[in-house]
Formats: sequence, C-alpha cells, structure tokens
Amino acid sequence: MTAHTTTAAAAPAPAADGRKIHQRDGMPHLFRPISFRSVTARNRIMVSPMCQYSAIDGVPNDWHLQHLGSRAAGGAGIVCVEATNTEARGRISPGCPGLWNDVQRDAFARIVTLIKSLGALAAVQIGHAGRKGSSAAPWNGGKQLALADGGWENVSASALSFNEGQRPPQAMDTATVQATVAGFAASARRAHEAGFDIIELHGAHGYLIHQFLSPLSNQRNDQYGGSFENRIRFLLEVIDATRSEWPEDKPLFVRLSCVDWVEGGITFDDTAKLVQLLKDGGKVDLIDASSGGLDPRQKIPLFPGYQTHFARDLKQRTGIATGAVGMISSPDLAEHIVASGQADLIIMARALLNDPYWPLHAAKVLKAKIAWPPQYERGDVF
Repeated sequence: MTAHTTTAAAAPAPAADGRKIHQRDGMPHLFRPISFRSVTARNRIMVSPMCQYSAIDGVPNDWHLQHLGSRAAGGAGIVCVEATNTEARGRISPGCPGLWNDVQRDAFARIVTLIKSLGALAAVQIGHAGRKGSSAAPWNGGKQLALADGGWENVSASALSFNEGQRPPQAMDTATVQATVAGFAASARRAHEAGFDIIELHGAHGYLIHQFLSPLSNQRNDQYGGSFENRIRFLLEVIDATRSEWPEDKPLFVRLSCVDWVEGGITFDDTAKLVQLLKDGGKVDLIDASSGGLDPRQKIPLFPGYQTHFARDLKQRTGIATGAVGMISSPDLAEHIVASGQADLIIMARALLNDPYWPLHAAKVLKAKIAWPPQYERGDVF
C-alpha cells in the first residue's frame, strides 16, 4: 500500500498529551503527518535503527528504555529499535537484542508503551547477522570473537567469510533456511504481542538477507542461488512468513542496500527490479534506501545526503514509498528532500545520537509550530 499524506494546515494537531496546538498554514513538509495502513506518524522523521550493543542475553534494559524514550520525547515521528535478532546466533554481538523468546518480548513491551505514550510510533528492525555475527562491540575493537571468548559459529548463504582470516560461516542447507524463515515469523508474532506499530526487515549492510541477495556472497547452486530470481527467494519467503504473523493493518518496511559499491555486486537496476516486485506484491509499504556493508572493498563517496538519490529513483521508478538515510543532519536539507518528493521519510542516525531533540530544534529552524512535552516547555525559548 502506498503512503499518503494527512493535511496538516486546517485542523489543530493533537500533542502527545492530548492538548491541541494551532498550526499556521504552510506547515513544513518535514512536519506533516504521514499514514501507512492503519497508523499515522506525526511527522516524517524516523529514528534509524542504531545498534547499542547493550542487551543481556538478548533482553533490552533500562539503557534502551531511556535511549529510545528520549528520542520519542524529542519529537521524532517514528522511533525504531535497533537490529533485533531472530535467534541467538543471528546477533551481531553478544550485546544485541532479540525476539526469539517471550522474556525479550515482555521487556520490549515496556519500551513500546513509553515510546507510544510520548506520541511516536514504535518500530522494530528484525534481522539476522549471518556471517557478520559473533563480533565484539565497536568500542572493544569490533573484530570476530574467538569461540573461547564467547563467540559462536556463523551461518550464511555460502561458506564465504566477510574478512580474510575470519572463521568461515557454515553454508545453510535447505532445512536451516526454512528454520530461519520460521524464526522471522515467530519474531514478527512477538513484535505484534509487544505492541509495535511497524516492522522493518533488515535486508541491508551485509547481513543475512543481503548475503543471499548479492552474487558476491551467494554462490549457491540450488533454488536460493545463481539467478536473480533465486537470490531474492529468501527475502520473499521472509516477507511472506513475517506477514503471516504480522497483522494486515500494520505496515512492513524493508531496508535494502541499493548497491554494493563493488564490481560484480548488486546494482541499482537489480534493486529497482526487486522493489517493483515488492510493490506489486502489496505486502511491503516502504523501502529504507541505504547501500553498502557487504564487502570491505567497497568505496563509497560520502557527502550530505549521499544516498538520497536511491530513495528518489526507487520512488520514481516503482511508486513505492521510500525513506532517505545517510548524513542528513541539516533541517533545510531534510525539508528539501521531503518537499521535493525525493522521499517520504527522513531516517536519521548520527544526528539523533548527537541531539535526541533534533526534531524540536529543527521545527524552530523551519518555523513549524509543534508541541513540546509540557515538562520541557520552559526550554522552548532559544
């Protein structure tokens, strides 16, 4: 289903606590509501799923509560939980959260309640690290953990390591593929039970779904490898399985690496072809358009908004809603991207780590009249 905009000029908009504020005509596009299926975000700012490496046995804790709650209080429209894994060996690091058991689900329910009470939609990114799992946290070097140091054996589409010198992953047989697909379905069910509004599937940055999609990491000769149609099969099965446990009236996003930035890898034409199939299938509501992460040989040109053209071109070619991500920190740039129709959402990472209240401050720059949390209204003077 295609996202649609809710007009924000005429009627007063509700604040997080039920109060109403009067908005002037000409509300900046960045702060206009947007709807996906049955849910409506108060603006076009989404907190990107950012790993915190701070869970215990896959269970989120008070760090996650304050980290995600502060971004909701800061005015974001959608707050997305970091990559949350379908099984223990699917974690990037021992500190990554999961949704493979009910204890994790119940811990997330508390966080979801807080996010939604502060006026944001609660989203969760569900994924599996594949061959990039069993890694130390970045502040501990980020390298693959030895088995003696708490590491584990990884799985992937093929027995190809991400980096030279690493333990190669185990190539997944058909039974393992099917069990992994079922794991996505079970995690989707728990996400619904925890009260999440949106699921995003992590098909980017070199993690398991991406490992199946790219010919650089997928050298299988069965129904999951070789041709384009075979390499996308795992993702399509994951989408179907997720939808089987995720209500029809709740949106499903997919994050994709639109190109691998390495010769012989995924091209934008490959991604556009895949996204057209997803759009036509009617089960995916938005593409979070990122890139890279599969191969350390990648060479990515970095500049503000460097990936925005992927969101723009996918939107133009397929008609699907898109999110732009990557070095977008200026309110004027974010407004320009949405106002010019290049993307439907601005998905922000580092800027929101630097300033949890970026949306409130951006609203002032763009002269958008929005409500602050009443506890913070005395700060709305600068």
